[in-house]
Amino acid sequence: MFVTIEGVEGAGKSTLVALLSDALKKRGIDHVVTREPGGTPLGERIRSLFLEPEAAIDPLAEAMLMAASRAQLVRRLIRPALERGQLVLCDRFWDASVAYQGYGRGLGPERVIELNRIATESLSPDLTLLLDVPEEEAQRRMHGRSGELDRMEQESRAFHRRVAAGYHALAERFAERYRVLDARRGPEQLADEALAAIEQQTRPRSRR
Repeated sequence: MFVTIEGVEGAGKSTLVALLSDALKKRGIDHVVTREPGGTPLGERIRSLFLEPEAAIDPLAEAMLMAASRAQLVRRLIRPALERGQLVLCDRFWDASVAYQGYGRGLGPERVIELNRIATESLSPDLTLLLDVPEEEAQRRMHGRSGELDRMEQESRAFHRRVAAGYHALAERFAERYRVLDARRGPEQLADEALAAIEQQTRPRSRR
């Protein structure tokens, strides 16, 4: 099964991924954890460039950088793991590009979906967990972190609203694989709900 975690900045994706991985280990479920951008040596180099606060990146170049990182990740890690029968847990996938570049940057969802269809050879998640969090709470969490905000975190509130709207549009469009979780709940409760959603998804769809 291929499971992805999505959400705006400050939604708590990384915390959920860690807790969910621990829960899967306790249940003896063989799985791999990865992230986007990143997950491979090339992807991690792209991530560093992509999130650099001073980087000036054109919206289309942003989308193509993400697609390049994703293509490498799919071929080098995700597909091989799925073929071995492992569960793959990924912090973001192509839904993020549709939300951030398609809606947030205004490139349009269809354009970004087509770009990623090519990059991933039409690979889609079996289950997507969307962490839904109000704008004020997301901002509070984001600005409460230690260290400098990255390039995406520094974007305007209007940008982040467009991204959030994009995620909600995707959740409606791909309702058969989306589960929307209230990210205001405690981390442990969220992890329990996420694990329950995975256990309910007993019949993964074809990936080809």
